[in-house]
Amino acid sequence: MEQYIEFLGRNPILSIIWLVLAAMLVSSWLKGMFSKILQINPQQLTILVNRQGGQVFDMRAQKEFNNSRIAGSEHMNVEKAKQNDFAGLEKFKTKPIILVCNTGMTASGIASNMYKAGFEQVYVLSGGFGAWQTAGLPTASGK
Repeated sequence: MEQYIEFLGRNPILSIIWLVLAAMLVSSWLKGMFSKILQINPQQLTILVNRQGGQVFDMRAQKEFNNSRIAGSEHMNVEKAKQNDFAGLEKFKTKPIILVCNTGMTASGIASNMYKAGFEQVYVLSGGFGAWQTAGLPTASGK
């Protein structure tokens, strides 16, 4: 124990860095435990859509969406969603909503906003559309 105290006394900057890193790790862990937004995999997405009437919203660019998307998904304008403009989505407030972007990062932020706006079941496809393609699941194309 004396060695730890001596180390802390001789290396205050390094000690502060370690404390900050530990606090960030704990904070991230706690945020994940208490988050109402669930990350799901492609198989769970399929179950939500087929068994619970979930709706997939694709947040990628319109051109990417038109080129290739999850069948039955609808396009969501990211800029409007970032401004908490969820007009026209009121009918989905109590239904499962699955958000898809390229990697899952953009969708996570929008999912949090949707939950705060009163949407009860908001999910994010972990890994985004890339995870769907990697899983070898079917896609649709066209407008």
